[in-house]
This record gives sequence, C-alpha cells and structure tokens, in this order.
Amino acid sequence: MSMKPLCVKLSVQPSRGLVDEKFTVLVQNLLPGFQLTIHALHQCEDGHSWEAFAHYTADATGIVNVSEDPSLDGTYSGVEQMGLLWSLRPVPGSKSGLRMRKMNVQTPMVVTISVYQGHQTEGFLDQVLLASVVVERWYMAPGVRRVPITDGKLTATLFLPSGPGPFPGLLDLWGGGGKLVEYRAALLASHGIASMALDYLTPQITEETGKMVDSDYFETAYRVLEQHPQILGSRIAMLGLSFGTSVTFGMAVYSQVVKLSCAVCISGSHVQPIGGSVEQILAYFNKNVAKTRFDENNQVIWRNLLLPIPTDPSLKVEMGRLQCPLLLVVGEDDQNWPAHESAMDMKEMMERAGNSHLLTVLSYKNAGHLIEPPFMPFTRASTFKTVTNPPTKVMVLWGGELVAHSRAQEDAWRKTLVFLRENLYGGMQP
Repeated sequence: MSMKPLCVKLSVQPSRGLVDEKFTVLVQNLLPGFQLTIHALHQCEDGHSWEAFAHYTADATGIVNVSEDPSLDGTYSGVEQMGLLWSLRPVPGSKSGLRMRKMNVQTPMVVTISVYQGHQTEGFLDQVLLASVVVERWYMAPGVRRVPITDGKLTATLFLPSGPGPFPGLLDLWGGGGKLVEYRAALLASHGIASMALDYLTPQITEETGKMVDSDYFETAYRVLEQHPQILGSRIAMLGLSFGTSVTFGMAVYSQVVKLSCAVCISGSHVQPIGGSVEQILAYFNKNVAKTRFDENNQVIWRNLLLPIPTDPSLKVEMGRLQCPLLLVVGEDDQNWPAHESAMDMKEMMERAGNSHLLTVLSYKNAGHLIEPPFMPFTRASTFKTVTNPPTKVMVLWGGELVAHSRAQEDAWRKTLVFLRENLYGGMQP
C-alpha cells in the first residue's frame, strides 16, 4: 500500500530551539491504523552518525502525535515526547565507546526526523521515505555572546546572555577528561547566567610548563568574572561535575578570594586531602588505583577508589564550614564515583555542624555518572583518555539505565536552573 498519494505531512514544532526545549512531532494525512516508523538521524562533528526510531500506529483520524501517542517499540517505548533525542545511539557498525558531545556551540545540533512506512528497525536508507524534516537544536540562544578569555593564564570561554546586564556569573568546571568544554556554559548563558567554561586539567599554561594549576588559577578565573563590567560581582556561583566537584568543594570552603552565592556539584565527592592542589587530589585518587574493578565487558569501574568514605577528617572537605547554598545531584548507579555515599556523608557532616539548611540533595535511582543537560543521549560506557603522563585510553563504565537516567537529566536540569535563579537573582526571573 503506497502512501504517496496521501501526501503524508510531518511537522516538528519548534523546528529551531534550545537543546533543553521540548518539541512536538506530528504526522498527519495517514490512513487510520496505518503503521509507521519515525526515525531521527544526527551526524556528530566527529563524523559519527547516531539514530533513534520508534514504531507508531495512526489513530482513527490518521494522525500520530509523539507527545501523546505511545511508541510500540524501537529505541524507546511508551509516550515519550523527547525520546527521539535522548534515545539516540550510534548507528549499527559504529566503533564502540562513542559519546556524543557538542564541540562547536556556534553551530546547531542538526537532526533529521523522517517517517517510513511499516515498523522498520534497520536499513533506513533503503526504505521508502514518506516525509522528512530538519530540526536545529542550539546551545546558544540568539544574542548570547561567546567571548574567549585572553588573560594569559586562563584557558577559558565566557558566555554572556543577551542584553546589557549586569548578570550573575558562574564558573563551570567539567571533569577528569580535561579540555575546554563549552556547551553547558553556553546553555546556562541562554538562561540568563553569564557562564565561564574553564579548562583546568589541560590548559595552555600546563601544556607550556608541565605543571598542574593550583588554587590561584581558579581564583584568577573568579576575579575575571567578579570584575567584568556586565557581571554582578557579588552574585557568582560554581558548578562542577565529577572531578570539577572536588575543586568546587575546596574553593567554596577554603578560598579567601572565592565568595560564592551558591554551588552546584554533580556526580562528585568531598573526599580529598584538605588543602590539596589539583595534583595532590589526583595523586590521592591514584594511590587507591588497586581498588579499580572491571565488569564482564572489561569496562573500568572507579567508584571504589574513594570507598569506604574516610572517617579521618583530614581526608575530606570540612562541609560544616560551608556558608553558601549547595545543590548536590547524584545518580545512585554511578559506577565512576561514589557520589551517593559521598552525598549522605556530607549531609551528616552538615547536620552535625548545624548548616544542613544550606544543602539540597537530588538523588536519582538508576541514574549514572554523566548527568548532562536534558535530552542528551544516554552513555552507559565510553572511551576515556586519562590526564596522566603518558595519557592512556580506557573504556569507562559510567552506569545508569536509559529511561531512568534520561528522566534524571531532565528533572535535575530544571531544578538546577530554579536553584541558580533563586540564589543568584534573589527570586527574580532573568
């Protein structure tokens, strides 16, 4: 049965928007009960292709609305408005260990959404295409400015929201992979917070001197934010993921320069030698390298390196001294860091010290380590290059389950934005 004479109509609204904005996929002009496959295809900047697909049956009026109708099978099932994004996975035949990350935030993530006849599972390029739409998802909203930081010491990029400001500021730290990763900072600026992405493990100064940065590096970054004419110097936050949380905890509690309005720590731990530099913290982790485990697929599990959580107070940040609101985001199936156990210990420390009113914990069952902005494809394991000398490549198990982790990303992002707005804007919307 050919659908061509029916002129199948596919619409995606909005077809251009931010990556954390939902869209509606609507297929019309179908025959009642018609079986179809909706397919999403994205080619990364590294040349690898990712796809998602779902099987639907048209209703009595010949319509499929992805926001309301259940997928019967595919890379996701059930009613999932954004399943075509968060269930994206490398196309068959791709190399193992891929992780999707946007490197150039000045271009959109382009996704082609297509409709095929019947319930297909493979060979989409060989199938009869009924309709197709190209969708753009951006990390930078119109008007957001990307400003490379030229301070000789820093490897960083500042993203300024649209408008004259002044805006609250945020220092954004990623984890142990190093490099300058900009997409989360760009997205935060799209929500009204001037955000600086900072490379602190592989910055130019380390490449040149061979020495890892110390607290002075982070204090310099903080001062750049504090003194910027379009930033409210009295309203600055830090956000860290993974190893970035180690730095964030240390600066928030011990720095005489960094005075935070609030902090967000995702998938990390307060376990580190007190007053330790980046190099000393890494050395402490490496000292426990014998606790490394491997799963049945030979994927590296590092969560045990910091377990059991030490009772020795010299081996963890004194959370009782924290003076700013803190949001902890943890996945209970994190196989990379003992984030949940660390959060429980921090809660206990702060309760004993009488400052637990500053703490909010978001803990997600069956979520893993890489809790990213919403609708980012789930990565249970991927290739990881260590910052050791010489660097080594390993396949790391991050943990989590597809649906639970995707839900956690959406919920945590929404609550993170609320937390930042409350503590940086004093309840006012940007």
